[in-house]
Amino acid sequence: MKTSARQSVHAKIARAFNRRVLLGVACVMLGAAPPAVHAQAPYPARPVTLLVPYNAGGSTDLMARVVAQHLGQVLGKPVVVENRGGVGSTLGTGVVAKAAPDGYTLLMSNGAAITTGPLLGQRISYDPLSDFTHIMLLGTMPNGFIVRKDSPAKDFKQFLELARASGGRLNYGSAGVGSIGFLTGEMLKQKAHIEMTHVPYKGTGPAMTDLIGGQIDVLFNNLGVAFAQVKAGNARVLAVSGTKRLPEFPDVPTMNEFVPGVVGETWFGIAGPKGMPPEIANKLKSALETVIQKPEVRKQLSDAGLVVSGMTGAEFGNFLTTEHERWDVVIKPLGVKLD
Repeated sequence: MKTSARQSVHAKIARAFNRRVLLGVACVMLGAAPPAVHAQAPYPARPVTLLVPYNAGGSTDLMARVVAQHLGQVLGKPVVVENRGGVGSTLGTGVVAKAAPDGYTLLMSNGAAITTGPLLGQRISYDPLSDFTHIMLLGTMPNGFIVRKDSPAKDFKQFLELARASGGRLNYGSAGVGSIGFLTGEMLKQKAHIEMTHVPYKGTGPAMTDLIGGQIDVLFNNLGVAFAQVKAGNARVLAVSGTKRLPEFPDVPTMNEFVPGVVGETWFGIAGPKGMPPEIANKLKSALETVIQKPEVRKQLSDAGLVVSGMTGAEFGNFLTTEHERWDVVIKPLGVKLD
């Protein structure tokens, strides 16, 4: 995508985002849905598919299966997980965008497919703003700012001091260009006025190995994945990238406490195609609210690294707007595109 075309996409999204995403989410709360295909029998009359736009076996798949099992129990019909990975989660997301809006095809939505991917110029077959009914934000997943056990930085404040004095000699690893770890690292560089060299990896497993081995200075990584190495004493968490401290790490500050505005989380939600009948969207919303309050569900999602939310309606719409604005100002100066 050429620069002018990418700027056009940014401009289009910026102009339309508030109006369209809030309208789409309001359909769930207010019943003011666009023209829809109404169910012929009380919903659900048959199994529901929850499409996960990633391959089986990852944390997203695990969370989806937890939600699907309990959602099926509440609805009284099975909720079957279908994995459709590829193209950075946009392939499966596009499948749901084109599905019938009858409540039988749902999406495990995520920030990569709805927010950051489109802003990075990723080629998509759907409009991330108007092609979905966003039902619930399941939660957010912050990254840990992780260093090896013998790092000279004893805390996050000291790391910032070392970075400013290093003249750009420090580096950081992530799961690759376009990942939430990469974007959070670039956000930190912009707002803290420091220089670090990005080292992209194909997944955070190899990156963690190199961190412990001393090849990189810091790693942005999902704490659910990194916890084993932290618990073993091979790595230390200096900060987290969420909006607040985590119960599992109460003494670890947020980056935002030292550099205001540095918040970098991926998020996961449940969505359907645009035009879902309001009675179906509301039934799913109520069922998901029941699911998300179950202690066993909250524990399993938390163990996967998710900060459980349960946000719906206009509040969810405001969250999506904030996410778009947050990453738009980070991505534009980078000139990075994903083909």
